Amino acid sequence: MLFPPAPAPRVARWWQRAGDLPQLSLNIVMTNMGITRICLVRHGETTWNADKRIQGQIDIGLNAAGLAQAQAAADWLANEAVSALYSSDLQRARQTAARIAHRMRLLPAFRPEFRERRYGFFEGLTYDESRARYPADYHSFETRDPEFVIPFGGESLRQLHDRVSGGLRQLAAEHHGETIVVVTHGGVLDIVNRLVRGNPLSAPRDFLIPNAGINWLQIRDATWTLESWGQTEHLAAFGLDELP
Repeated sequence: MLFPPAPAPRVARWWQRAGDLPQLSLNIVMTNMGITRICLVRHGETTWNADKRIQGQIDIGLNAAGLAQAQAAADWLANEAVSALYSSDLQRARQTAARIAHRMRLLPAFRPEFRERRYGFFEGLTYDESRARYPADYHSFETRDPEFVIPFGGESLRQLHDRVSGGLRQLAAEHHGETIVVVTHGGVLDIVNRLVRGNPLSAPRDFLIPNAGINWLQIRDATWTLESWGQTEHLAAFGLDELP
């Protein structure tokens, strides 16, 4: 089992008014209390995404396309009954979260555990430039060696896994039976998909992570499942997936 059992659900305030509801409706609400849903949204596009330049934790903002994508994601999610909004504290995620926050009338909380992976001396370079300048290191990166720590302040996949899984466990415990939104990054979403599906960190990626794509997780009885992945119906054009 990837994640420990969630704590018992908190008593919600609507319980005090539940007597006014028909019995059938009350049963439906009580059944849904055990289901936690987490919507993970990748930030909108940046100029560096378009250039296939590795951002890591360099604080790059959204370009015009990315701002439009963020608004489209916000409009798409507007009718969801969301109780809390979280975001990476990097600018591109904050800008995306701001559109969602405004549309949902929520105040975002920033969590550094959902920042992008630290890519060390690859940050600021394109993927091709990184391969040419640091061929041995890039090979370890490209072949997804879980223990390879990218030099000059980078993280390994294992370190990223531990950071992201810890953050998810904490949110699931804090919001048992609720629906929440988390705005984050491609590297984080790569980890989340593998966590939930039980796939190894070293396996080649077999899923897309488009900019402003919407991804849903469901947690019920300590079982984590993918409800949907890489939704882009809200985007006028398909969101960019520039990741290797």
